[in-house]
Amino acid sequence: MWQGIQAISDYKPSHSTPTATNVFFLNELNDFYACFERDNKETATKIASSTDHSPFTLTSSDVYTALSRINARKAAGPDGIPGRVLRACAEQLAGVFTDIFNMSLAQAAVPACFKSTSIVPVPKHSSPTCLNDYRPVALTPIIIKCFERLVLTHLKDSLQSSLDPIQFAYRGNRSTEDAVSIALHSVLTHLDSTNTYARMLFVDFSSAFNTVLP
Repeated sequence: MWQGIQAISDYKPSHSTPTATNVFFLNELNDFYACFERDNKETATKIASSTDHSPFTLTSSDVYTALSRINARKAAGPDGIPGRVLRACAEQLAGVFTDIFNMSLAQAAVPACFKSTSIVPVPKHSSPTCLNDYRPVALTPIIIKCFERLVLTHLKDSLQSSLDPIQFAYRGNRSTEDAVSIALHSVLTHLDSTNTYARMLFVDFSSAFNTVLP
């Protein structure tokens, strides 16, 4: 019966990740993930804002809406605050986080506690053999994700008119299937005419996040 349920539900056994007892492997994995940042010699500089600069501000209703839409099943970040707590206490916390978010926007600085991240190595294959076979999944505090979502909404509203109409990445209600459909429709419509041809270039970035300097 268990084999039948596995077949019906397409069950895949979870891959075990290295335990904390293997300190040598964890240190080696940590050095591998931090190699790009270690080689980066540029220091972060803060650009001074002009006197007429007025950052946008968030309202308590905006923050309340973002907190109430938190997925309670999402894993918590290094702060250990689960999403179900933030969602259940959205009404009580909205005012507090509104002040924190607006102060962050006014000072153009993000609190250090919001920038901490827990890195979880997830195997890309069933039998990983090298460090590149692990995908680093970053777990950030859930509250900073709400903040980022609010800022992203503002940026999208400001950039909507300048975005390319056939851009599908980072756009709402658009997917890879939409991009493929548009590409096929454009090519096939063009090929309906006589004596025409089409050239297409496909680029596959393999392990891009492990090989490209952020």
